Amino acid sequence: MIGLLKKLDENLRLKNYSKETIKGYINHVDKYLNSLIVKKEGINPDSVKKFILNELKSKEPASVSHTIFAIEYFFKNILKENLSIPKPKRNKTLPEILTIGEIKKMIDATSNIKHKLIIKLLYGCGLRVSEIVNLEKRDLNFEENLIHIKLAKGKKDRFVKIPDSIKKELESYCLLNNSKILFPSNRDGKLTKKTIGKIVENSAKKAGIKKRVYPHLLRHSFATHLLEQGTDLRIIQKLLGHSSIKTTQIYTQISQASIKNIKSPLDNL
Repeated sequence: MIGLLKKLDENLRLKNYSKETIKGYINHVDKYLNSLIVKKEGINPDSVKKFILNELKSKEPASVSHTIFAIEYFFKNILKENLSIPKPKRNKTLPEILTIGEIKKMIDATSNIKHKLIIKLLYGCGLRVSEIVNLEKRDLNFEENLIHIKLAKGKKDRFVKIPDSIKKELESYCLLNNSKILFPSNRDGKLTKKTIGKIVENSAKKAGIKKRVYPHLLRHSFATHLLEQGTDLRIIQKLLGHSSIKTTQIYTQISQASIKNIKSPLDNL
């Protein structure tokens, strides 16, 4: 079993998959293989189906779909066998977006300069947590008012605009330490995603926000608020770094502006 996982790891690295994707695929396949040892079953489509059905008892459909993709990849590229498992229908839930007022409360409730800037960039530029973690000072071009996001999801580069309201604040912050990393940890390394999650969670708690607040919700809020301002969907797609416009179109469902502006026929009575 260990030999198979090693081959999978080598295959993924040769194809230049991201560290996160490699870790995810290895974990999913490892869990499947370990289940075979417990149940004394062989590596075959039937055992995969049993494993997936068991996963569906405790996990969200979206999470189980990731497991299926990983195991299908393992069968095709390592075992040289074709495997096709139906993907579970996903729950069509929409995130509860933060209002502009709630974002402001979070920022005002955050006293730490670094933490405040992290929240401002997550929301003000629609960045992913991994992009915040990997930002370097040299990625900020204050003359052009641009941030160069390098090798983001899908190994793609893109540019986002530095919000005018934080340009001077960012310039001053960059002079505070000698690290090449924009947001270094106290040990001169990078902040972890977990740490940034805690920063966002604590700020929301201090601001008295009852919604479940996590870093990616700030990105969702950024996109939704841009759409409500009248920003073209294609521009939002470019800013977010989405490969497909279909991914960006979810924000047309999240935005409630068009619904709020409808006049009910009851109001005509």
